[in-house]
Amino acid sequence: MKFGVVVFPGSNCDHDCWYALSGALGRPAEFIWHKDGDVSGYDCLVVPGGFSYGDYLRTGAIARFSPVMEGVRRHAEQGKLVIGICNGFQILLESGLLPGAMLRNDSLKFVCSYVTLRTETSATPFTRGIKKGELLRIPIAHGEGNYYADEATLAELEKNDQIVFRYADAAGRTTAEANPNGSLSNIAGICNKSRNVFGLMPHPERAIEASLGSADGRRVFESILAEAAR
Repeated sequence: MKFGVVVFPGSNCDHDCWYALSGALGRPAEFIWHKDGDVSGYDCLVVPGGFSYGDYLRTGAIARFSPVMEGVRRHAEQGKLVIGICNGFQILLESGLLPGAMLRNDSLKFVCSYVTLRTETSATPFTRGIKKGELLRIPIAHGEGNYYADEATLAELEKNDQIVFRYADAAGRTTAEANPNGSLSNIAGICNKSRNVFGLMPHPERAIEASLGSADGRRVFESILAEAAR
């Protein structure tokens, strides 16, 4: 499996993602510049975190118009895998590849800390190797991670089993205290109906080795590799 890591002006987690895939997991991974619309040579695209275009207007609002996003859209329509992390999740929302929107954290402050995620479904290529209900410890770093959707969209997400991760406490309870940003229904990550496009606010690439404080992020990338091997 070959990975492509999209790079926008302002991306700052692109090298982290590249290292997680190429260095830690030993898989082919290349950078894709935002002006390159041809992504045909990749099996899985990673839209990384950072501050694409300085987050002007709002997070992801300008990046959605980059030439590369047309390639990402075609890639997704072909059933290939796309994962958006933090700012990448925000870009996928702005591009309409995932439903909903991001608001400012309810604290109106940037948050940077480890959180506990509860796995809500194993029925995605990104969580195939993670049991439903299993807890992961992965860091967050964002100022606009407050996921919002209207009632109808939330109902669809629940009905279609599209909520992939929720913020939880150490016992796996989705309490208000465990929610770092006010996100609707403690949502930390969702997928599309076809289950090949996935966005999450936490950074699995920053939890790729135990020396970083947690290696739980490997589980997401290892699930992608296991899916490819099926």
